[in-house]
Amino acid sequence: MKNKLLKSIFAIALGCAFFVSCKPRDSSDTVDGDAAQKVYVAPGKYDEFYNFVSGGFSGQVSVYGLPSGRLLRVMPVFSEDPQSGYGYSEETKAMLNTSHGYVPWDDQHHLDLSQTNGEVDGRWLFANANNTPRIARIDLKTFRTAEIIELPNCGGNHSSPFITQNTEYIVGASRFSVPADNDDGDVPINTYKKNFKGHLSFVKVGKEGELDLAFQIVTPGVNFDLSHPGKKESHGWFFFSCYNTEQANTLLEVNASKNDKDFIMAVNWKKAEEYIKAGKGKRVPANYVHNTWDEKTQTAKSETKKEVLILDASELKDICYMIPCPKSPHGCDIDPTGEYIVGSGKLAALIPVFSFTKLKDAIAKKQFDGAYAGIPVVKYEAVLHGEVQKPGLGPLHTEFDGKGNAYTTMFVSSEVVKWNIKDLKVLDRKATYYSPGHLMIPGGNTEKPFGKYMVVYNKITKDRFLPTGPELAQSAQLFDISGDKMKLLLDYPTIGEPHYAQGIPADKIRNNGQLKYYKMADNLHPYVARGEKETKVVREGNKVHVYMTCIRSHFAPDNIEGIRVGDEVYFHVTNLEQDWDVPHGFAIKGANTAELLIMPGETLTLKWVPLKKGIFPFYCTDFCSALHQEMQGYVRVSPTGSNVPITYSLGTNLPKE
Repeated sequence: MKNKLLKSIFAIALGCAFFVSCKPRDSSDTVDGDAAQKVYVAPGKYDEFYNFVSGGFSGQVSVYGLPSGRLLRVMPVFSEDPQSGYGYSEETKAMLNTSHGYVPWDDQHHLDLSQTNGEVDGRWLFANANNTPRIARIDLKTFRTAEIIELPNCGGNHSSPFITQNTEYIVGASRFSVPADNDDGDVPINTYKKNFKGHLSFVKVGKEGELDLAFQIVTPGVNFDLSHPGKKESHGWFFFSCYNTEQANTLLEVNASKNDKDFIMAVNWKKAEEYIKAGKGKRVPANYVHNTWDEKTQTAKSETKKEVLILDASELKDICYMIPCPKSPHGCDIDPTGEYIVGSGKLAALIPVFSFTKLKDAIAKKQFDGAYAGIPVVKYEAVLHGEVQKPGLGPLHTEFDGKGNAYTTMFVSSEVVKWNIKDLKVLDRKATYYSPGHLMIPGGNTEKPFGKYMVVYNKITKDRFLPTGPELAQSAQLFDISGDKMKLLLDYPTIGEPHYAQGIPADKIRNNGQLKYYKMADNLHPYVARGEKETKVVREGNKVHVYMTCIRSHFAPDNIEGIRVGDEVYFHVTNLEQDWDVPHGFAIKGANTAELLIMPGETLTLKWVPLKKGIFPFYCTDFCSALHQEMQGYVRVSPTGSNVPITYSLGTNLPKE
């Protein structure tokens, strides 16, 4: 048996190697004759859609226009950003705090847009951190990270951040089950089945977007991969794909691939809320950090939370149910009606589609096939709507066009397959280049998809772009799905490694009262200088605070003396501009942090510790005017213990001879 299993796994691996190293079937590069016309956005014109793409190992989120494929912005979320100074400026450092200390990098996999009545509404974008489990909220009025909350009791946060139809909750689940934070984690790894647990996190979203970890559900120790919420009739439920139901702890490519079926876990979160109201939850100690950005003070702060409310799925028998799903499922997607639940088994040769109506009926009739670690297992046939036969090799993710059709990526056979949700017949297939992971249809995971475009995110880009050494950028491919057949329109490279993405009509965001600049009168930063008359340099022991302003095209002050070797110098720089898109930069020689990039009306702080005496120039790093090169100044640094007094000036030139 073991030898047969190993042979099958080797066959799959060889198949993967074959398909990623040579072109898939239907590998013609031919595109429609009007493809260029369809993606052309004339100079000065706007794209029809915003496309938000996860940055993977970059820890950032990128913003592209569709259909042009133009990169519009890179937004730092879980990683330091030298371009903007995010994570380097004193104001933003707190955004990257965790219970493990300051974490300057993370692995950002999935995104979800806020919704109202099951439709994307353009208020917020939510992002997950996979490595050190966190969820972030990005404010789409400013395109800035506004809030980050850590998830305790989790090892990895892959199945996240997916939201309910009115943005009641953002939900996340452990990728790697581990002992709970409050348990003794110093246990042998091979006691996985006994000591390791999974946790589902339900983060409440307030009216202004504020995040609060409402409760967690403790589950058996499995690996949660992806999830999506129910819609319409299935609203109040959440569905998670699970693998490693073998509960292996080593060589998972073999030991977590033994079972013919793993599970989709169906979670009745409305019932969980009822149990919480009835006092069935248990508060347990947990240390996790909640970081928030204050627009008025333009400063982030961190708060450490000390406990979390827990429900145990093995004790409360009617909040979680297991649906058998072949095999090692990755994607778990819900169609726009909320009726159909699509499982995508990475090692399966079919796509199972389950019915929510049948699930409710099976639960009511107790059509169970035993239990898994205390959780009822619903009979496969009782809940199955049907199976898509021979769709391709390696199904991963599915999105919907709102016209009754589903689109699934096939990682191994490098293609996207279009199929009908009700009769499960394959309607079309199109080759991709190569090994697609996620795909995105604007609104494709909501009740109202905008079924015009589809973007496929490929993991391998051999021969698609000019070579750039041993690694190539990942690729995105834009398809027209407005007709019966998918039509390839455009290839374009992406940053990082894109996983999931979200698309939304541009008018839902750009007409949403976006902040053009920060009004100086509203700036409540503790070190703001609202005009050049308020600039000063203040020594407090070995700390020196420089209240500085910048405006086209000078800093005030621009000559500073009396700084000593070893001083902690804080440059609090206020951009006095009151015009959109006129940022200024600030950098000084010898600083071991990045520059500041200060938006109009904003104050940011750079900490600098000079290590040697001399004259140190500072300057604006962002080209701002015809006299940008002249926007500079000098700091004189004297030896430690020097008696040179603090002085500062603007417009005072050389002494007269």
